Amino acid sequence: MAQDTYTKRLWLEEDLADDLKWSMLVKKVLYSGKSEYQEVDLIDVGPFGKTLFLDGKVQSSEVDEWVYHELLVHPAMVMHPNPKTIFICGGGEGATAREVLRHKSVEKVVMVDIDKVVCDFCHAHLEKNKAAFESSRLELINDDARTQLEAYPGKFDVIIGDLADPLDGGPCYQLYTQDFYQNVVLPKLNPGGIFITQSGPAGFLSCTEVFTCINATLRSVFPSVLPYAQHMPVFCDVWGWNMALTDASQAELSAEEMDRRLAERVQGSMGFLDGHTFKGLCHLNKVVRKCLEEEQQVYTADCGRFIHGKGQAAKPAENGSQQ
Repeated sequence: MAQDTYTKRLWLEEDLADDLKWSMLVKKVLYSGKSEYQEVDLIDVGPFGKTLFLDGKVQSSEVDEWVYHELLVHPAMVMHPNPKTIFICGGGEGATAREVLRHKSVEKVVMVDIDKVVCDFCHAHLEKNKAAFESSRLELINDDARTQLEAYPGKFDVIIGDLADPLDGGPCYQLYTQDFYQNVVLPKLNPGGIFITQSGPAGFLSCTEVFTCINATLRSVFPSVLPYAQHMPVFCDVWGWNMALTDASQAELSAEEMDRRLAERVQGSMGFLDGHTFKGLCHLNKVVRKCLEEEQQVYTADCGRFIHGKGQAAKPAENGSQQ
């Protein structure tokens, strides 16, 4: 953080690239510390309100997290015919579980986030997510997501990757790899199961950072992968998601049918998402489409891409995976 010499106001700077950073006015530092796995900060900044940072990278803010989480959760949930069992990789903020639990069909949500410090702090300080943390339908486990998903009895209708970005030295890289998707995620999906993951920056200048590589990795495993993107103000970029379907026909959901399912299945109304909006988000621009088509690299344990920045060297889980 840096202080303005003239106004004495405190500014937080986030590095976006080697030659680019942006600043946010710090109104109040609510928490700043370090867990076993990452640096954790909750700061009231600029126009974004309470904003969660992990290893110095913005994770979400109260003014636009609801858009991010609606887009992460609900398209996959409504494309599934009757989602009852849900597994969340990561999700320590609690907002993904909040949105999943709005679905009337859901009987069980298993959320596995390695960082108890993050989960406990978000439970205590993010009012919108308290009810999700305290729901009888939620089982929260603080452990390695790969270990827990592999060992968990039974399978799931929807698996959600609400992970921090693949960051060099961060705790999540192994959960973007072909091995994880092929040997853990796919076998743990019920017939017709769907996997959805946040996928990093997806603008026409930034999409090859990680978005296209995550898409190519999923395409090497699943028969159908649906990429989509939306501008997120707090991320200072367009953001991407990749949905992997075991049944390609599920992606043929019309805008009208999506609206009908959202109205019938979900408690409360959507603030951002509807069928027409989702169809628009799937129509990516020409540059991004070309980059997706030309992408050849897949994530493996020894080969991948990272977003800009460095995480603290995370302690590996016993099986070598991290989350």
